[in-house]
Amino acid sequence: MLIRPVEERDVDQLYDLAQHTLYGLTTLPKDRALLEKRVRQSSKAFADLNDADPQGQLYLFVMEDVSLAKVVGTCGIVSKVGGFKPFYAFRLATEIQESKTLGSRHEHRVLHLLKNHDGPTEIGSLFLHPEFRGGGNGRVLSLSRFLFLAQYPKLFEHEVIAEMRGVVDQEGNSPFWEALGAHFFGIDFPNADMLSLINKDFIEELIPRHPVYLDLLSPEAQAAVAEVHTNTVPARRLLESEGFHYEDQVDIFEAGPVLHCVRDQIRIVRESKVSSITAIEDSPTGGIPMLVATTTVPFQVSGGLVAELDEGICIAKAIAEDLNIEVGAHIRFAPLKSASALPT
Repeated sequence: MLIRPVEERDVDQLYDLAQHTLYGLTTLPKDRALLEKRVRQSSKAFADLNDADPQGQLYLFVMEDVSLAKVVGTCGIVSKVGGFKPFYAFRLATEIQESKTLGSRHEHRVLHLLKNHDGPTEIGSLFLHPEFRGGGNGRVLSLSRFLFLAQYPKLFEHEVIAEMRGVVDQEGNSPFWEALGAHFFGIDFPNADMLSLINKDFIEELIPRHPVYLDLLSPEAQAAVAEVHTNTVPARRLLESEGFHYEDQVDIFEAGPVLHCVRDQIRIVRESKVSSITAIEDSPTGGIPMLVATTTVPFQVSGGLVAELDEGICIAKAIAEDLNIEVGAHIRFAPLKSASALPT
């Protein structure tokens, strides 16, 4: 498997891949024109990696099965959310009300609207073809983008967020949306979610501006707040193992949790190193599973066994072939799992 920047030649395969997505993943739209636009935006961003000012650039990656020449997954990074069009979220807070007259005390969960014009970096667009899930492919795909953050830190903000897909059923029904958003926007969840990718003006025009007391919503809507879609549970656990955490912010549409982490505190960013290749072997003695990225353009990532030597490193032959690199090349690498998760 090779992770690389998306190219225009990938549009057909990306469109086919998008047909496997369900509701709540609009970052990989089933609209070919939108896909083409996102690919062009990404290509423009990758063409100027010397621009150190994050302004909302999109960096979209694909995972390719090299042996099949088939795009099987995608992931992405937006250098900055907010700006001219703000980033919206709900902040979940607990308010306490007491009555001396009645001798009662009540706790209420309340949602407060947040609008951020100077937002953080956001990771997203993570999707893997159903037939290629398992065997560590999802972990490699998700973590590969963090090596890009480590290699080009000036392109990104100090904080990184991930909006996790919330509770949405097979038909695109969201209990939270039905209890709240539908009454203000007058459209169904899939249409609102897709429209937000094209034009966010309707959010500013129609979103409720006053605090929302969860007690007034249906039990199903309350239970959905800060919960993730069943298929998103592994992705959330992976990000949490890398240092991301929930800070009482949820998506405004389906109330999925927004995870946060300081960029340089992400485990794989913190543990990544740059070194030169001094040896290439079929199976490096003493090697452990690592993610390996090129330090030159084009940025590409592969995975396999890597052994750290007294001088330089030894990488598996398969990695060298995937990345088209030789002895003497410099690479950025990091353990696929944290040291505490590796067998002793």
